[in-house]
Amino acid sequence: MNRFIWIFLPCIVCIIGCAKTTKPKQSIKTNPVKEIIVEGLKHPWSMAFISEKDVVVSEKDGNLLRVYFDTSEKKIIKGFPRDLTDSIRAIWRGDNSGIFDVLLDPDFKNNHHLYVSYAAKQKNKGSTTKVIRGTLINDSLTSIKTLLEAGPYTKEYFHYGGGMTFGADQKLYITVGERLFKEIDEPETPIAQDLTDRRGKIYRINTDGSIPHDNPVLGENMVKGIYASGIRAAQGITLHPETGKLWFSEHGTMQGDEINILKAGANYGWPLITTGGYRSKEFKPKIPEDVDFTDPIWYWKHTVAPTGLVFCTSHEFPAWKNDLLVSGLSRGSLWRFRIENDTIKSAEELFVDDRVRARKVLQSPAGKLYLLTDEVNGKIIRIKNEPNF
Repeated sequence: MNRFIWIFLPCIVCIIGCAKTTKPKQSIKTNPVKEIIVEGLKHPWSMAFISEKDVVVSEKDGNLLRVYFDTSEKKIIKGFPRDLTDSIRAIWRGDNSGIFDVLLDPDFKNNHHLYVSYAAKQKNKGSTTKVIRGTLINDSLTSIKTLLEAGPYTKEYFHYGGGMTFGADQKLYITVGERLFKEIDEPETPIAQDLTDRRGKIYRINTDGSIPHDNPVLGENMVKGIYASGIRAAQGITLHPETGKLWFSEHGTMQGDEINILKAGANYGWPLITTGGYRSKEFKPKIPEDVDFTDPIWYWKHTVAPTGLVFCTSHEFPAWKNDLLVSGLSRGSLWRFRIENDTIKSAEELFVDDRVRARKVLQSPAGKLYLLTDEVNGKIIRIKNEPNF
């Protein structure tokens, strides 16, 4: 397989001055470069590492695949549920349906459990966000169990959410979008604010789909498993390696893209409050006085469409230790945030001369950084450090 390395940052040489009798000291600079590992994917959404060179990849516009880095071989994983929607975008140009996140069980070596979120369909009803657990045997998914079905099924093809991660508590956390395109279509009690509606929420469940006994109780008739509300279209969620807190990205409408820290029982405000604007100019929500809203940790003043995110612990990038990396669809961006005590102190946009729509940035168990590009010819790109001395 031919691999191409693109270097975007200039060589930087840093020599620390010293006396003539002392050997000059040199410091290693961070110089991220891109290397294509695999291409020919149909809008890859997520990737899970069976090993450093054997991965499961979800294609938003295709299949669940087993991909081998050494040979670039791609095997379709058989046995995926037949209720998967297609996403040929024949109905809506902005059709968001397809396969979303893929996640290995923390005890995958023993139980071979694989978790997948996707847009499921029902005849004449539309689609919704669904999460399943299956057993991966070679290139087949067996013993499939539905863990979450975030109905109702509707004919809106937007904002499914579908982000997943395991917390430090070994519980499964899932983001589900509110599914509307225009705010003017909100019911009297907005979807993301209605605790009897499964949409527009973040869930915390056990690996078998049951509800943890210590989940927050937010209302008498609330949907079981809801952990937080007021969510519009969160796609990425990740665990901080030291604090154990969960951070998630959120799509706004007209700007309003955010980074948040997940808190039990929190209401993140959508659509009653937003750091951006509304698609429907005539939408003027009534804000109740007795509701506490949780503010974002960060928001952009322009549209980024943030997606999958990860905290960097790679030994290859020591200067980035515990920095938050966030990929974006709009303008094809990749961001690095320096964080202190849950506060973002600085933000840097990487690869500004080589923008590409990015669905997810993630790290392998060995600490290698990868980027998944949201393209017809989707790519798995390794982000390497090629420092200059």
